[in-house]
Amino acid sequence: MKHTAVFRFTTDDARALYLSLFQEMDDVGDRSSVRVRLEDEQTLVLEVAATDIPALRAALNTWLRLITIAIEMREIAAPSG
Repeated sequence: MKHTAVFRFTTDDARALYLSLFQEMDDVGDRSSVRVRLEDEQTLVLEVAATDIPALRAALNTWLRLITIAIEMREIAAPSG
């Protein structure tokens, strides 16, 4: 059985987030797969699939953390206001 999770992030920085994350897509374990794509100019989509729930949880922890770090680094590099 395959388990999946899909997250959509709407932000003005969707393209910058995509560019910082897509290069990590090949660095995934044997039990999970990840796809990061732009749905439109302001929507980043994260799709995670895994063979079992623990693998899905681990992949989600990793990828949601990577997105959080990318957002934090963007705020440090180019603060708004």
